[in-house]
Amino acid sequence: MKTKRKSQFSIVIKRITKNKLAMLGFFIIIGLVILVIFADYIAPYSYEEQDYLALLQKPDLTSEHPLGTDNLGRDVLSRLIYGTRYSLKMGVFAVGLNAIFGLTLGAIAGYCGGWIDNALMRFLDIFQSIPGILMAMALAAVFGSGLNSAIIALGITGFGGFARLIRASVLQLSGEEYVEAARAINARHHRILLRHIIPNALAPIIIQVSMSIGATILAGASMSFLGLGAQAPLPEWGTMLSDARNYMRDSGYLLIFPGLMIFFTVMAFNLLGDGLRDALDPKLKD
Repeated sequence: MKTKRKSQFSIVIKRITKNKLAMLGFFIIIGLVILVIFADYIAPYSYEEQDYLALLQKPDLTSEHPLGTDNLGRDVLSRLIYGTRYSLKMGVFAVGLNAIFGLTLGAIAGYCGGWIDNALMRFLDIFQSIPGILMAMALAAVFGSGLNSAIIALGITGFGGFARLIRASVLQLSGEEYVEAARAINARHHRILLRHIIPNALAPIIIQVSMSIGATILAGASMSFLGLGAQAPLPEWGTMLSDARNYMRDSGYLLIFPGLMIFFTVMAFNLLGDGLRDALDPKLKD
């Protein structure tokens, strides 16, 4: 059994490494993680440090501020580096909440079936009829503006897709012989779910997580731009875009650099998600 799992893992790794775009996304994400961990050592300045002699300084690779400064004299490069922490935190934590809620709800619906399944699915129909970003903004307004409030709001509103995905997988796996064998020996329901069904249904969840992180980072940046996410002086990329609105005509670099960080981050997670989807496809032949 262990040999089989190892061979399947090796096949997935082999497929991923052959996908150049997926590897590009992977290395971009690794670079972002390095920025998150070592921001204190990589950033030339603190994200709050101000240089009053260099307000709105243009980008100049030969100067002390290679990507320029903002209206308060804060180094843009340093704020972009530190901002990686807050933007990734928003995306990863919110998607983690989505996955937990969705996996729990979808697994119960798919395994129990009957009226429980119908009730939960009708609840999801109503829940998903409301635009997610609109609901997230409403919840953030109720909880109060802030990074943690935005994470909770995004974590509550995006679990519907995960729930439907895991439900479909559980319905498919519930008829497998090893599940029937577990029922035949009177295994407890939670044991069947946790030991036999959910581990074999994780492949689509892994793909969904990777694809959702980029979209959630984009949604979180939108909320911060509107004043409902991270608040100043935290250098979350959406907040940086919001702060730059009044200077976009004469200091467009204040918009361009955080916008590029959002673009490349979202692209990296989407490329990796596409690669994982192809690598984990059982119908794909090497």
